[in-house]
Amino acid sequence: MSSGDRREAAPAAGEVKNGVVSGDLSQRQIQSEPASGVVAPSQNQRLRLNPSKDHKPESYDDMQLDFSPSIFSSLERYLPPPMLGLNREEKVKFMREILMKYLPQGERTRVQRHRDYRQKIITNYQPLHRELYNLHIGNFFVPPFVKAIQDNTEESFRSIISEPSPGVFTFEMLQPRFCELLLAEVENFEKWVNEAKFRIMRPNTMNKYGAVLDDFGLETMLDKLMETYIRPLSKVFFAEVGGSTLDSHHGFVVEYGKDRDVDLGFHVDDSEVTLNVCLGKQFTGGELFFRGTRCEKHVNTGSQTEEIFDYSHVPGRAVLHRGRHRHGARATTSGHRVNLLLWCRSSVFREMKRYQKDFSSWCGECFREKKERQRLSIAATKSVKNSVLPMHTRTI
Repeated sequence: MSSGDRREAAPAAGEVKNGVVSGDLSQRQIQSEPASGVVAPSQNQRLRLNPSKDHKPESYDDMQLDFSPSIFSSLERYLPPPMLGLNREEKVKFMREILMKYLPQGERTRVQRHRDYRQKIITNYQPLHRELYNLHIGNFFVPPFVKAIQDNTEESFRSIISEPSPGVFTFEMLQPRFCELLLAEVENFEKWVNEAKFRIMRPNTMNKYGAVLDDFGLETMLDKLMETYIRPLSKVFFAEVGGSTLDSHHGFVVEYGKDRDVDLGFHVDDSEVTLNVCLGKQFTGGELFFRGTRCEKHVNTGSQTEEIFDYSHVPGRAVLHRGRHRHGARATTSGHRVNLLLWCRSSVFREMKRYQKDFSSWCGECFREKKERQRLSIAATKSVKNSVLPMHTRTI
Protein backbone atom coordinates (compact mmCIF):
# COMPACT_ATOMS: atom_id res chain seq x y z
CA MET A 1 0.00 0.00 0.00
CA SER A 2 1.45 3.37 -0.94
CA SER A 3 2.31 5.96 1.70
CA GLY A 4 -0.24 8.27 0.10
CA ASP A 5 -3.11 5.94 0.91
CA ARG A 6 -4.65 7.41 4.06
CA ARG A 7 -7.32 4.69 4.54
CA GLU A 8 -5.54 1.44 5.41
CA ALA A 9 -7.81 -1.55 5.87
CA ALA A 10 -8.55 -2.43 9.50
CA PRO A 11 -7.21 -5.67 11.01
CA ALA A 12 -9.15 -8.83 10.33
CA ALA A 13 -11.49 -9.60 13.23
CA GLY A 14 -10.18 -12.27 15.56
CA GLU A 15 -6.71 -12.38 13.98
CA VAL A 16 -4.03 -13.36 16.47
CA LYS A 17 -0.41 -12.36 15.96
CA ASN A 18 1.20 -13.99 19.03
CA GLY A 19 1.05 -11.01 21.31
CA VAL A 20 0.20 -8.39 18.70
CA VAL A 21 -3.56 -8.44 18.69
CA SER A 22 -6.09 -7.61 16.03
CA GLY A 23 -9.81 -8.16 16.15
CA ASP A 24 -11.48 -9.85 19.11
CA LEU A 25 -8.64 -11.56 20.96
CA SER A 26 -9.36 -9.82 24.27
CA GLN A 27 -13.02 -10.80 24.13
CA ARG A 28 -12.10 -14.40 23.38
CA GLN A 29 -9.69 -14.49 26.31
CA ILE A 30 -12.37 -13.21 28.67
CA GLN A 31 -14.82 -15.85 27.53
CA SER A 32 -12.42 -18.77 28.02
CA GLU A 33 -13.33 -21.22 30.77
CA PRO A 34 -11.57 -21.12 34.16
CA ALA A 35 -8.78 -23.66 34.67
CA SER A 36 -9.81 -27.06 35.95
CA GLY A 37 -10.28 -27.03 39.71
CA VAL A 38 -10.50 -23.23 39.91
CA VAL A 39 -13.78 -21.91 41.22
CA ALA A 40 -14.75 -18.50 39.88
CA PRO A 41 -15.71 -15.90 42.52
CA SER A 42 -19.40 -15.78 43.29
CA GLN A 43 -21.60 -12.93 42.15
CA ASN A 44 -21.22 -11.05 45.49
CA GLN A 45 -17.44 -11.47 45.53
CA ARG A 46 -16.54 -9.39 42.51
CA LEU A 47 -13.78 -6.86 42.66
CA ARG A 48 -14.86 -3.34 43.53
CA LEU A 49 -15.41 -1.01 40.59
CA ASN A 50 -13.41 1.71 42.40
CA PRO A 51 -10.36 1.09 44.61
CA SER A 52 -10.30 1.55 48.39
CA LYS A 53 -8.25 4.75 48.39
CA ASP A 54 -7.43 4.65 52.11
CA HIS A 55 -6.30 1.03 52.09
CA LYS A 56 -2.57 0.34 51.96
CA PRO A 57 -1.91 -2.92 50.07
CA GLU A 58 0.43 -5.51 51.51
CA SER A 59 3.67 -6.59 49.87
CA TYR A 60 3.74 -10.04 48.28
CA ASP A 61 7.41 -10.00 47.26
CA ASP A 62 8.38 -12.81 49.65
CA MET A 63 5.71 -15.25 48.44
CA GLN A 64 6.02 -17.90 45.72
CA LEU A 65 3.33 -16.86 43.26
CA ASP A 66 2.18 -17.66 39.73
CA PHE A 67 2.10 -13.96 38.86
CA SER A 68 4.18 -10.89 39.61
CA PRO A 69 3.82 -9.77 43.27
CA SER A 70 3.00 -6.25 42.07
CA ILE A 71 -0.14 -7.58 40.39
CA PHE A 72 -1.46 -8.82 43.74
CA SER A 73 -0.63 -5.51 45.42
CA SER A 74 -2.52 -3.62 42.71
CA LEU A 75 -5.54 -5.92 42.87
CA GLU A 76 -5.77 -5.82 46.65
CA ARG A 77 -7.21 -2.30 46.73
CA TYR A 78 -10.11 -3.56 44.59
CA LEU A 79 -11.04 -6.43 46.92
CA PRO A 80 -14.52 -6.44 48.50
CA PRO A 81 -14.33 -4.55 51.84
CA PRO A 82 -14.87 -7.69 54.00
CA MET A 83 -11.75 -9.25 52.48
CA LEU A 84 -9.33 -6.41 53.17
CA GLY A 85 -8.74 -7.57 56.73
CA LEU A 86 -8.02 -11.20 55.82
CA ASN A 87 -4.51 -12.64 55.92
CA ARG A 88 -2.37 -12.59 52.79
CA GLU A 89 -2.91 -16.27 52.02
CA GLU A 90 -6.70 -15.83 51.87
CA LYS A 91 -6.42 -12.70 49.74
CA VAL A 92 -3.94 -14.38 47.40
CA LYS A 93 -6.30 -17.35 47.00
CA PHE A 94 -9.18 -15.08 45.96
CA MET A 95 -7.08 -12.92 43.63
CA ARG A 96 -5.41 -15.96 42.09
CA GLU A 97 -8.82 -17.42 41.19
CA ILE A 98 -9.58 -14.24 39.26
CA LEU A 99 -6.20 -14.16 37.55
CA MET A 100 -6.34 -17.84 36.63
CA LYS A 101 -9.37 -17.18 34.45
CA TYR A 102 -6.91 -15.60 32.06
CA LEU A 103 -4.49 -18.53 32.37
CA PRO A 104 -6.14 -21.91 31.60
CA GLN A 105 -4.20 -25.17 31.96
CA GLY A 106 -2.66 -25.12 28.49
CA GLU A 107 -1.47 -21.57 29.00
CA ARG A 108 -0.02 -22.43 32.42
CA THR A 109 2.05 -25.19 30.80
CA ARG A 110 3.29 -22.72 28.21
CA VAL A 111 4.19 -20.21 30.93
CA GLN A 112 6.22 -22.81 32.82
CA ARG A 113 8.09 -23.78 29.67
CA HIS A 114 8.83 -20.14 29.00
CA ARG A 115 10.08 -19.72 32.57
CA ASP A 116 12.49 -22.62 32.04
CA TYR A 117 13.55 -21.17 28.67
CA ARG A 118 14.26 -17.78 30.24
CA GLN A 119 16.26 -19.30 33.09
CA LYS A 120 18.43 -21.19 30.61
CA ILE A 121 19.27 -17.94 28.82
CA ILE A 122 20.05 -15.99 32.00
CA THR A 123 22.25 -18.83 33.28
CA ASN A 124 24.38 -18.96 30.10
CA TYR A 125 24.35 -15.43 28.64
CA GLN A 126 27.05 -13.01 29.86
CA PRO A 127 25.83 -9.37 29.71
CA LEU A 128 28.04 -6.82 27.99
CA HIS A 129 26.90 -3.74 29.94
CA ARG A 130 25.75 -4.74 33.40
CA GLU A 131 24.90 -1.13 34.25
CA LEU A 132 21.80 -1.51 32.07
CA TYR A 133 20.31 -4.12 34.35
CA ASN A 134 19.56 -1.64 37.13
CA LEU A 135 17.67 1.58 36.57
CA HIS A 136 20.06 4.57 36.77
CA ILE A 137 18.03 7.75 36.46
CA GLY A 138 20.88 10.10 35.63
CA ASN A 139 22.39 7.77 33.03
CA PHE A 140 19.17 6.70 31.32
CA PHE A 141 16.90 9.74 31.00
CA VAL A 142 17.22 13.34 29.82
CA PRO A 143 16.98 15.85 32.73
CA PRO A 144 13.65 17.50 31.73
CA PHE A 145 11.94 14.10 31.73
CA VAL A 146 13.36 13.25 35.17
CA LYS A 147 12.24 16.58 36.64
CA ALA A 148 8.72 16.25 35.22
CA ILE A 149 8.31 12.81 36.77
CA GLN A 150 9.73 13.95 40.12
CA ASP A 151 7.36 16.95 40.22
CA ASN A 152 4.57 14.46 39.42
CA THR A 153 1.85 16.90 38.33
CA GLU A 154 -0.15 17.10 35.14
CA GLU A 155 1.34 20.55 34.58
CA SER A 156 4.89 19.20 34.83
CA PHE A 157 4.06 16.34 32.45
CA ARG A 158 2.50 18.65 29.88
CA SER A 159 5.54 20.92 30.03
CA ILE A 160 7.62 18.22 28.28
CA ILE A 161 4.91 16.41 26.30
CA SER A 162 3.30 17.16 22.94
CA GLU A 163 -0.01 15.67 21.77
CA PRO A 164 0.17 16.00 17.97
CA SER A 165 -2.92 13.81 17.55
CA PRO A 166 -5.61 12.87 20.10
CA GLY A 167 -4.26 10.12 22.36
CA VAL A 168 -0.73 10.16 20.90
CA PHE A 169 1.84 11.71 23.27
CA THR A 170 5.49 12.36 22.37
CA PHE A 171 8.42 13.53 24.51
CA GLU A 172 12.21 13.43 24.78
CA MET A 173 13.11 10.55 27.09
CA LEU A 174 16.35 8.60 26.63
CA GLN A 175 19.92 9.86 26.63
CA PRO A 176 22.02 9.03 23.53
CA ARG A 177 24.51 7.09 25.66
CA PHE A 178 21.78 4.80 27.01
CA CYS A 179 20.53 4.16 23.47
CA GLU A 180 24.07 3.24 22.39
CA LEU A 181 24.55 0.86 25.34
CA LEU A 182 21.21 -0.89 24.82
CA LEU A 183 21.88 -1.29 21.10
CA ALA A 184 25.28 -2.81 21.91
CA GLU A 185 23.71 -5.14 24.48
CA VAL A 186 21.13 -6.37 21.98
CA GLU A 187 23.86 -6.94 19.38
CA ASN A 188 25.90 -8.84 21.95
CA PHE A 189 22.90 -11.00 22.83
CA GLU A 190 22.23 -11.77 19.17
CA LYS A 191 25.90 -12.65 18.70
CA TRP A 192 25.66 -15.10 21.62
CA VAL A 193 22.47 -16.57 20.16
CA ASN A 194 24.19 -17.22 16.83
CA GLU A 195 27.37 -18.64 18.36
CA ALA A 196 25.47 -20.88 20.80
CA LYS A 197 22.98 -21.83 18.06
CA PHE A 198 20.28 -21.03 20.59
CA ARG A 199 16.78 -20.68 19.17
CA ILE A 200 15.13 -17.64 20.71
CA MET A 201 11.53 -16.47 20.79
CA ARG A 202 10.91 -13.30 18.82
CA PRO A 203 8.70 -10.54 20.27
CA ASN A 204 5.74 -11.67 18.14
CA THR A 205 5.04 -13.46 14.86
CA MET A 206 4.69 -10.14 13.03
CA ASN A 207 8.36 -9.39 13.72
CA LYS A 208 10.94 -11.91 12.52
CA TYR A 209 13.76 -9.85 14.02
CA GLY A 210 14.27 -8.33 17.45
CA ALA A 211 14.53 -9.73 20.96
CA VAL A 212 12.48 -9.94 24.15
CA LEU A 213 14.48 -7.94 26.69
CA ASP A 214 12.74 -9.60 29.64
CA ASP A 215 14.14 -12.96 28.51
CA PHE A 216 17.81 -12.09 29.05
CA GLY A 217 17.67 -10.31 32.40
CA LEU A 218 16.19 -6.86 31.85
CA GLU A 219 12.74 -7.64 33.28
CA THR A 220 13.37 -6.06 36.71
CA MET A 221 14.75 -2.85 35.21
CA LEU A 222 11.83 -2.54 32.79
CA ASP A 223 9.34 -3.26 35.55
CA LYS A 224 10.76 -0.36 37.54
CA LEU A 225 10.66 1.80 34.42
CA MET A 226 6.95 1.07 34.06
CA GLU A 227 6.09 1.53 37.73
CA THR A 228 8.14 4.68 38.40
CA TYR A 229 7.98 6.53 35.09
CA ILE A 230 5.25 5.25 32.78
CA ARG A 231 2.49 4.60 35.31
CA PRO A 232 2.46 8.23 36.62
CA LEU A 233 2.07 9.50 33.05
CA SER A 234 -0.58 6.89 32.25
CA LYS A 235 -2.51 7.75 35.40
CA VAL A 236 -2.99 11.25 34.00
CA PHE A 237 -3.41 10.57 30.29
CA PHE A 238 -4.91 7.05 30.15
CA ALA A 239 -6.86 6.66 33.41
CA GLU A 240 -9.91 5.31 31.53
CA VAL A 241 -7.98 2.23 30.35
CA GLY A 242 -6.29 1.32 33.62
CA GLY A 243 -3.39 3.74 33.38
CA SER A 244 -3.16 4.08 37.17
CA THR A 245 -3.09 0.30 37.77
CA LEU A 246 -0.46 -0.90 35.29
CA ASP A 247 1.09 -3.95 36.93
CA SER A 248 2.84 -6.06 34.28
CA HIS A 249 4.71 -5.56 31.04
CA HIS A 250 6.20 -7.15 27.92
CA GLY A 251 9.48 -5.47 26.95
CA PHE A 252 11.29 -6.01 23.64
CA VAL A 253 13.17 -4.43 20.75
CA VAL A 254 12.26 -4.60 17.07
CA GLU A 255 14.60 -4.12 14.12
CA TYR A 256 13.90 -2.78 10.64
CA GLY A 257 16.02 -2.27 7.52
CA LYS A 258 18.10 -4.28 5.09
CA ASP A 259 18.15 -7.98 6.08
CA ARG A 260 15.64 -7.13 8.82
CA ASP A 261 11.90 -6.55 8.96
CA VAL A 262 10.78 -3.91 6.48
CA ASP A 263 7.44 -2.70 7.83
CA LEU A 264 4.68 -3.69 10.24
CA GLY A 265 1.05 -4.30 9.36
CA PHE A 266 -1.94 -2.45 10.77
CA HIS A 267 -2.81 -3.79 14.24
CA VAL A 268 -3.56 -3.12 17.90
CA ASP A 269 -1.30 -4.13 20.80
CA ASP A 270 -1.96 -6.57 23.62
CA SER A 271 -1.51 -3.78 26.14
CA GLU A 272 -3.42 -1.03 27.89
CA VAL A 273 -0.61 1.49 27.27
CA THR A 274 2.32 1.20 24.85
CA LEU A 275 5.67 2.99 25.13
CA ASN A 276 7.64 3.12 21.87
CA VAL A 277 11.11 4.72 21.85
CA CYS A 278 13.46 4.82 18.88
CA LEU A 279 17.02 3.81 19.83
CA GLY A 280 18.60 4.55 16.44
CA LYS A 281 20.49 4.10 14.21
CA GLN A 282 20.67 6.00 10.89
CA PHE A 283 17.59 5.34 8.73
CA THR A 284 14.93 6.78 6.46
CA GLY A 285 11.25 5.92 6.40
CA GLY A 286 9.66 3.77 9.09
CA GLU A 287 6.93 6.24 10.05
CA LEU A 288 4.25 5.13 12.50
CA PHE A 289 0.72 5.65 11.22
CA PHE A 290 -2.22 5.95 13.62
CA ARG A 291 -5.89 5.48 12.77
CA GLY A 292 -7.96 5.94 15.93
CA THR A 293 -8.67 3.97 19.11
CA ARG A 294 -11.27 1.19 19.00
CA CYS A 295 -12.81 -1.40 21.32
CA GLU A 296 -13.11 -5.03 20.19
CA LYS A 297 -16.56 -4.42 18.67
CA HIS A 298 -15.40 -1.55 16.48
CA VAL A 299 -11.83 -2.60 15.63
CA ASN A 300 -12.70 -2.92 11.92
CA THR A 301 -14.50 0.41 11.48
CA GLY A 302 -13.12 3.19 9.28
CA SER A 303 -11.08 6.18 10.45
CA GLN A 304 -12.23 9.76 10.76
CA THR A 305 -10.09 12.52 9.29
CA GLU A 306 -9.01 13.76 12.72
CA GLU A 307 -7.79 10.25 13.62
CA ILE A 308 -5.32 10.00 10.74
CA PHE A 309 -1.78 10.80 11.88
CA ASP A 310 1.75 9.85 10.79
CA TYR A 311 4.73 10.11 13.13
CA SER A 312 8.44 10.14 12.20
CA HIS A 313 10.81 8.50 14.68
CA VAL A 314 13.68 10.40 16.30
CA PRO A 315 16.27 8.51 18.41
CA GLY A 316 15.65 9.00 22.12
CA ARG A 317 12.16 10.40 21.57
CA ALA A 318 9.22 8.42 22.99
CA VAL A 319 5.68 7.84 21.78
CA LEU A 320 3.03 6.85 24.35
CA HIS A 321 -0.41 5.64 23.27
CA ARG A 322 -3.23 3.27 24.16
CA GLY A 323 -2.71 -0.34 23.14
CA ARG A 324 -6.09 -0.25 21.38
CA HIS A 325 -4.97 2.71 19.27
CA ARG A 326 -4.76 1.18 15.78
CA HIS A 327 -1.39 1.69 14.14
CA GLY A 328 1.31 0.26 11.91
CA ALA A 329 4.81 1.06 10.62
CA ARG A 330 5.68 2.11 7.08
CA ALA A 331 8.69 0.64 5.31
CA THR A 332 12.16 1.58 6.51
CA THR A 333 13.61 2.42 3.10
CA SER A 334 17.29 2.68 4.06
CA GLY A 335 19.57 2.19 7.05
CA HIS A 336 18.81 0.29 10.25
CA ARG A 337 16.11 1.25 12.76
CA VAL A 338 15.78 -0.28 16.25
CA ASN A 339 12.96 0.57 18.66
CA LEU A 340 12.34 -0.24 22.31
CA LEU A 341 8.75 -1.31 23.04
CA LEU A 342 7.13 -1.64 26.43
CA TRP A 343 3.61 -3.05 26.48
CA CYS A 344 2.12 -2.06 29.85
CA ARG A 345 -0.88 -4.02 31.13
CA SER A 346 -3.42 -3.71 33.93
CA SER A 347 -4.98 -6.88 35.33
CA VAL A 348 -7.49 -4.68 37.21
CA PHE A 349 -8.69 -2.99 34.01
CA ARG A 350 -9.00 -6.33 32.20
CA GLU A 351 -11.15 -7.71 35.01
CA MET A 352 -13.30 -4.57 35.25
CA LYS A 353 -13.83 -4.49 31.48
CA ARG A 354 -15.80 -7.73 31.76
CA TYR A 355 -18.61 -5.81 33.49
CA GLN A 356 -18.62 -2.75 31.23
CA LYS A 357 -20.69 -2.10 28.13
CA ASP A 358 -19.88 1.55 27.44
CA PHE A 359 -16.38 2.31 26.15
CA SER A 360 -17.17 5.80 24.85
CA SER A 361 -14.52 7.33 27.14
CA TRP A 362 -11.78 5.87 24.90
CA CYS A 363 -13.26 4.14 21.82
CA GLY A 364 -13.73 6.67 19.05
CA GLU A 365 -16.61 4.78 17.44
CA CYS A 366 -18.44 4.20 20.76
CA PHE A 367 -18.14 7.94 21.41
CA ARG A 368 -19.59 8.82 18.00
CA GLU A 369 -22.46 6.38 18.45
CA LYS A 370 -23.24 7.87 21.88
CA LYS A 371 -23.23 11.42 20.48
CA GLU A 372 -25.54 10.34 17.67
CA ARG A 373 -27.97 8.75 20.14
CA GLN A 374 -27.99 11.98 22.13
CA ARG A 375 -28.60 14.02 18.98
CA LEU A 376 -31.51 11.82 17.94
CA SER A 377 -32.98 11.96 21.45
CA ILE A 378 -32.85 15.76 21.49
CA ALA A 379 -34.37 15.90 18.01
CA ALA A 380 -37.17 13.55 19.04
CA THR A 381 -37.89 15.62 22.15
CA LYS A 382 -38.12 18.80 20.06
CA SER A 383 -40.40 17.05 17.59
CA VAL A 384 -42.79 15.94 20.34
CA LYS A 385 -42.73 19.41 21.88
CA ASN A 386 -43.56 21.05 18.54
CA SER A 387 -46.41 18.64 17.86
CA VAL A 388 -48.31 19.70 21.02
CA LEU A 389 -47.74 23.47 20.82
CA PRO A 390 -50.16 25.92 19.12
CA MET A 391 -49.05 26.87 15.62
CA HIS A 392 -47.87 30.40 16.57
CA THR A 393 -45.59 29.14 19.36
CA ARG A 394 -43.84 26.31 17.50
CA THR A 395 -40.07 26.51 17.12
CA ILE A 396 -38.59 26.70 13.66
